[in-house]
Amino acid sequence: MLTERSIDHVVLERGEVANSWRRERWDSLRLLTPNWQTGLPGLRYDGPDPDGYLTAIELAGFLDRYAAFSGAPVRTGTTVTSVRRTGDGYRVATDRGELDCRAVVIASGACNRPSLPPFAAAVPPEIVQVTTFDYRRPDDLPDGGVLVVGASATGVQLAAELRRSGRPVTLSVGEHVRLPRTYRGRDVLWWMDASGVWDQRHDEIDDLERARRLPSPQLVGTPERATLDLGTLAAMDVELVGRWAAVRDGRALFSGGLRNVVALADLKLDRLLGTFDDWARSSGQESATPPQRPAPTAVPPSPRLRLDLCGGEIRSIVWATGYRPDYSWLDVPVVDPKGRLRHTAGVVDGPGLYALGLPVLRRRRSSYIHGIEDDARAVVAHLAGHLAAAA
Repeated sequence: MLTERSIDHVVLERGEVANSWRRERWDSLRLLTPNWQTGLPGLRYDGPDPDGYLTAIELAGFLDRYAAFSGAPVRTGTTVTSVRRTGDGYRVATDRGELDCRAVVIASGACNRPSLPPFAAAVPPEIVQVTTFDYRRPDDLPDGGVLVVGASATGVQLAAELRRSGRPVTLSVGEHVRLPRTYRGRDVLWWMDASGVWDQRHDEIDDLERARRLPSPQLVGTPERATLDLGTLAAMDVELVGRWAAVRDGRALFSGGLRNVVALADLKLDRLLGTFDDWARSSGQESATPPQRPAPTAVPPSPRLRLDLCGGEIRSIVWATGYRPDYSWLDVPVVDPKGRLRHTAGVVDGPGLYALGLPVLRRRRSSYIHGIEDDARAVVAHLAGHLAAAA
């Protein structure tokens, strides 16, 4: 977008192109989005399996091709250590020297650091703790039981993988978004796209901050296009417990609200599928496959409220509790007390400062790769206007 407007720029990357996809993902990871949705301006997936799901390494290869296709002036192996305001722009300090510029686009994402609860420090030291940044494969964990904390996309995928490896698995379940992999014969994300749910703008969402904090939906990309939810895991003998609330006297204490959390996720799913059905009727897209709601999630009649962490039942913990951004290098007062960037649709609260790649930046689709094009076009249009006014 900057090249189209003849705006001189550089792209600074701390590692190599697609570094996080190469270095900070587990081995079996696949995208949640089908391949036909994988695309950036001017280059789209054109392989033999449009309904499949790319692995992390395959996506890294796609981004390599895009860097070459776009001719982006990428400087790899360049870590930004500071961004400071100067008289008419910004000074960017890196481990390879300084740059002065009129504007900065922060495209470092929202998943830079794992987000752990404070009581993680109270876990007995003999238990191995890993985050989803550290986890690569089941064999890296000791034999024995695993407690997976978090039931969004990452948590349910890793719980299933670890259970298939033969380990006893307990899954601590908090707020989550339940989705079937397919609905009425199509990928559920086709419905999100076609029905316009993903087109909802940031200024049309009642509680924008909440929408930006929603966990990723319980989805997995497999050749079978299988649904992976709490019911699937329970059928695999994964034990479901409530949200992990505290550690006391060597015991993990879980919330007693599992049934309510699950019921809320089921209710929201039913409403969303109803939205799809209404759109299908109004747009003439009714198919031969009739509407069919997934069964309500079965909850254990008496889920455990305590788990002895000193008794040997749990040998390792996998924290799938989400991420937070890292703006420690940003020496400009544009970060709120919770560590989030203050911005409106990607225009940061600082002249000439912009953001891309954050959840629900401008629309609901902003959280996904194919949503970046519209965001980038709008942000660059504003940036160009800022430069013209300064000139």
